[in-house]
Amino acid sequence: MTKKERAKLVINGLRECYPDVKCALIYNKPHELLIATRLSAQCTDKRVNLVTPALFERFPDINSFASAEPDDVAEYIHSCGLYKTKATDIVMMCRMLRDEFGGKVPDSIDELVKLPGVGRKTANLIVGDLYGKPAFVCDTHVIRVSGRLGLTDGSKDALKVEKQLRAVVPSDEGLMLCHRMVWHGRLVCSARAPKCNECTLKDICKYFVR
Repeated sequence: MTKKERAKLVINGLRECYPDVKCALIYNKPHELLIATRLSAQCTDKRVNLVTPALFERFPDINSFASAEPDDVAEYIHSCGLYKTKATDIVMMCRMLRDEFGGKVPDSIDELVKLPGVGRKTANLIVGDLYGKPAFVCDTHVIRVSGRLGLTDGSKDALKVEKQLRAVVPSDEGLMLCHRMVWHGRLVCSARAPKCNECTLKDICKYFVR
């Protein structure tokens, strides 16, 4: 079986298991997804969703974030971890959005990664979820699940995993496949105690021991 054939089986199998998945972060405006994704680093989406309503009420737009001091933002995000660094990144990214991007969130990965605190994972999520462009969001779940299923070589490097997935997965399937792998990683294919016997993909999984 080639990796492209394997990828097709994985895409179809996860689509059946998780037909209606979407990004777990709650947002109403483009910059809110950008900020929520920054907050989600080493933090659960559930925790981020608890924090952002008050944060976005206090700072309702890009200009209000850009005009704030990091300490002002930090007050609202203590429980997300690394809050001082994240607060600084949020303020600085919003200043850059205001001053260099006309107050709009860019729609290309190359431009997004210029923003403070924004890496390829965040950039892919933004161009995929906001702008409907081909995207591969390689977080820790995607890295783990894709490696176990044999779509990648088991690398833990997000950029390498992204490149390997792009080589075998149709571009228009990438975003939803990654969203589905995230849910599968949370619910079934966990890091420490995967529920292999419950997995619908066990027959093609290289990790599963029969």
